Amino acid sequence: MNTTTGNSRAPLNALTIDVEDYFQVAALAEAVSRDDWDRMEYRVEANTDRLLARFAEHGIKATFFTLGWVAERSPQLVRRIQQAGHEVASHGYSHQLIYNQTPEVFREETRRSKRILEDITGEAVTGYRAASYSITAQSRWALDILCEEGFTWDSSIFPVHHDRYGMPGTPRWPHRLTTDDGHTLAEFPLSTLQFPGYTLPIAGGGYFRLFPYWFSQWGLGQINRQGKPFVFYLHPWEVDPGQPRLDVKWFSRFRHYNNLDVCEARLEKLLRRFRFGPMSDVLREQGVLEPAAAADPVTGESHSTPDATASASRLTGAPH
Repeated sequence: MNTTTGNSRAPLNALTIDVEDYFQVAALAEAVSRDDWDRMEYRVEANTDRLLARFAEHGIKATFFTLGWVAERSPQLVRRIQQAGHEVASHGYSHQLIYNQTPEVFREETRRSKRILEDITGEAVTGYRAASYSITAQSRWALDILCEEGFTWDSSIFPVHHDRYGMPGTPRWPHRLTTDDGHTLAEFPLSTLQFPGYTLPIAGGGYFRLFPYWFSQWGLGQINRQGKPFVFYLHPWEVDPGQPRLDVKWFSRFRHYNNLDVCEARLEKLLRRFRFGPMSDVLREQGVLEPAAAADPVTGESHSTPDATASASRLTGAPH
């Protein structure tokens, strides 16, 4: 174990998995329509189990932002995630870009996905991540709907310029944001590096596969050296170099297939290097999410909320 991992004073970082299959990715939408999904080779279960096994080897807990469409077809996978002590959060239902949806459709899909996950786990699902980080300036209204539907924290905002997502100029660190209608929500923005005149994404996914490993490690370490936590994300299909190759334009091929063959080995190095935990635990450590338990003002005893019970079970690895 190296000194970074072994240093208990190093920030706890959020390890997150977006549970979706290869054919649901926006970069491949030109080759696969929503109507094709049921006919595609289904690989998300085996790939997610692969990640679960690797995290178990390291004794690391993570947050699994799970697509409602996947949860409907694989309820036992969601239960395996939960029983291994990980946090289950929502990734929406159909992996559609929010700014292409109406508020009514978004609300219905958000409510549907939340209900599916809660029916499977028996726990409140209070965390959310949008498909392709598609909460942008033009879809800020989605934040109010999340609050109204019972979510207390989110990790959908990428403070960068990008052709598909991004909210440049927004805070880079975990914070409490106020929505347009006056609700409050804990937000963990996707991690970036700040250079003169430019903000560079460093949070994982395609960036983790595109950049040399040494650069990702250095960049994430820079965030920790500032005393800040980072969020790292990955998809199950990113550790699956054997997935079917779809006929898409060269740039989409590059985004999706680049370095799939080395991603899992890189992930192994990262898990050894940094402290990781579920996102809600990091948000609580940073003081932007309410503590999981509060002391009774009369007796002084601690009373667990549903979130507290879930957090305690995640940390002990006990099923709940």
